[in-house]
Amino acid sequence: MHHLETGGKRFLLDCGLYQGRRQESLERNSNFPFASSDIDAVILSHAHMDHSGNLPTLVRNGFSGPIYTTPATIDLCLAMLADSAHIQQQDAEFCNRRRSRRKAKGLDDRECAPLYTLDDAQHTYPLFKPVNLGERKQVSDTLAYRTFDAGHMLGSTSMIVEADGVKLGFSGDVGRVGLPIIRDPQPLDAVDYLVMESTYGDRLHRPIGPAADELADIVTRTAARGGKIIIPCFAVGRTQQIVLMLHQLMEARRVPSIPMFVDSPLAINATEAFRKHPECYDEEARKFLMQDEDPFGFSRLKYVREASESKKLNDLHGPVVIIASSGMCEAGRVLHHLRNNIEDPRNTVLITGFQAEYTLGRKILEGRREVPIFGEPMSLRAEVASLDELSGHADQHELIEWMRPIAKGLKKVFLVHGEPGPGATLAALITKEYGIPAYMPARGESVEL
Repeated sequence: MHHLETGGKRFLLDCGLYQGRRQESLERNSNFPFASSDIDAVILSHAHMDHSGNLPTLVRNGFSGPIYTTPATIDLCLAMLADSAHIQQQDAEFCNRRRSRRKAKGLDDRECAPLYTLDDAQHTYPLFKPVNLGERKQVSDTLAYRTFDAGHMLGSTSMIVEADGVKLGFSGDVGRVGLPIIRDPQPLDAVDYLVMESTYGDRLHRPIGPAADELADIVTRTAARGGKIIIPCFAVGRTQQIVLMLHQLMEARRVPSIPMFVDSPLAINATEAFRKHPECYDEEARKFLMQDEDPFGFSRLKYVREASESKKLNDLHGPVVIIASSGMCEAGRVLHHLRNNIEDPRNTVLITGFQAEYTLGRKILEGRREVPIFGEPMSLRAEVASLDELSGHADQHELIEWMRPIAKGLKKVFLVHGEPGPGATLAALITKEYGIPAYMPARGESVEL
């Protein structure tokens, strides 16, 4: 969430949910460092919750201006914000039921409340205003912006914001060349300053090419021991990529013919948004469409919408693949699947994306002997595998190369969206490679351009 001021008006680039320690997250997400009613407009790079997820709180606190973004992002946000509100309300109810039991034992916890409700999400929807990819949008008398394909997820953008004769580049989240379904990231035109993500600023991904082979190996070996493959998956983007890869592997008979379930109402709704926007697809995904095939549906795959059907999955014996959100294992149905399967060594938990510090997904990825699920310690006996090749975030080398076309004219680079270690490493490399000052600004820091 980046706060811009120009011409006496105030704007936000993104308005995401902070993810991390629960109490710190609640405090940050509940309290904006400005009056929400003072914001004139929001420019949204893409639909992921860490970029769009706190828009309902902004609206509830008094924001009533336009939210500019791509048509695909709007369709995804309509599904994602409703799902976010639903999950928060469900988790608050679950927390309070447990609190009642603890209170009966003479223990007492603070009552849980959702950050925002479904009503808050629905009040946000009318504020979305579509801006097509590449279109130059005049947001106010003094500020305009133009978008470029970020290659991170459906509808994702990088952008150039222009005001007072200054051009500010904003990377959003930069994707990777060769990711399934979506097109490759575009470079920006020349800018004076750049705000760039630094998620993987200190590491390199493995090549994307072997990811299908690794996925086939993981499914095959887990199936051979009669286990379940539990895939905590980001419902938007990663789920559709995994489904497409499994579709291709099954067609090629490279994985056994076992039942597969996508257990996420959000993923189902998001998949409908994917079907609605083939203009965002890469060549391979378009070929599926031209062959009259549904990239996101095949005979062994079932989408699970109802909670009652989700609970029945607990009674299934392996082998089976269950894809459920959330991707960082912080909420949603995947928590129930992990609770029921993480202590069985026949099973596999497959991590397919970045796991923020302090999240359950990070603890599982680190292979801790015990992990907390719904506040209860559980032994991690299942195999833990990862496919970081599918990360939607560019690695260190890819970020350096993405900014190369605009490096010559840059005055300064501000690194955001990353932990301190990766940010500092990337900043040093940018300065060494291009001779440009680069650093990670502190939260709340102001800079005049």
